[in-house]
Amino acid sequence: MNKYSHIILSIVALFSISYSAVATQDDPLVFPDQPLTERLTHPDWFNLSFLDLPDDLAEANKKNRGLILYYSQGFCPYCKAFIKNNWEKKDIVAYTQKYFDVIAIDVLGMRPVTGFDNKKYTEKQYAIAQKTNFTPSLVFYDNKGKQALKLNGYRPPYQFRAALEYVSDGHYQNESFKNYLARAEAAMNFGLNDLNQHDLFQKPPFNLSSKLNINQNHSLIIFERTKCHSCDVLHAGPLTSPEINSLLRRFKIIRLDMQSNTAVTTHSGQNVTAKQWADKLAINYAPTMLFYDSTGKEVMRIESVVGIFRLRGVLEYVASKAYIKYPTFLSWKQRFMKN
Repeated sequence: MNKYSHIILSIVALFSISYSAVATQDDPLVFPDQPLTERLTHPDWFNLSFLDLPDDLAEANKKNRGLILYYSQGFCPYCKAFIKNNWEKKDIVAYTQKYFDVIAIDVLGMRPVTGFDNKKYTEKQYAIAQKTNFTPSLVFYDNKGKQALKLNGYRPPYQFRAALEYVSDGHYQNESFKNYLARAEAAMNFGLNDLNQHDLFQKPPFNLSSKLNINQNHSLIIFERTKCHSCDVLHAGPLTSPEINSLLRRFKIIRLDMQSNTAVTTHSGQNVTAKQWADKLAINYAPTMLFYDSTGKEVMRIESVVGIFRLRGVLEYVASKAYIKYPTFLSWKQRFMKN
């Protein structure tokens, strides 16, 4: 058995549970994503903290653990799904507690935070300073305070377990999370054999060069792959919504197979394959949706599970150019959040 076998076997075992859940109509990728009506509480095993992050890191070091900062808010449906499907599983809880201390940061909170830069913030300010677009977001730190991995949004159990092992076993020092995760996903092959189609997707050739698109509006690049259950869920759910499709018409949309050699001319005029571009952009989740402004600058990306409510918000945020005034999607959305 090679050095990766135990990792892949453990991830596949978790995925088998997820596959069974799909068969019983309890798919961990599918849930109502409207704001909750009752406030969530954190698991009682989370570490109590005064949010002095250098001190928290030192405390984790004493126990030979890494540190996870868990960004959330009380009425977040994605946080509820994350906790239910990850931190209510005994094996994932045990693994997390063995290798990490977990500190919760409320993205709407006003408690004082001392950052790793030793500057003072409120929780809300720190979340914005760390470019937190979605809840939950998880940032993993090693015992030296180096950011090892950031997960922007809710990931299903097999991917979260992979993230825990990727950091705790030190793989982040030698390879990308994309390549690490790909070995496990290659053993799963769960989903349609072909890419899903959509009427709003552009046809090749794919040329995003600003020289040819002087008057273009926003562009949306969607990276998918075949045998991708989460891609199938996106197409069967949010992308069938008339409201979503009405908003999508405000974008030039190109969908790419992240594993293919499809030719693309990027916004900067570079000629690459879809796989080369995905690698350069460090895409580690399918589907990933990247939003660009009219100059070809990336505005933001969705690289996690997304439902209709969240996707509608992101499309409105980008299409309205609210990012000019509000630096993150979350800071824009906070106008509507409950305190």
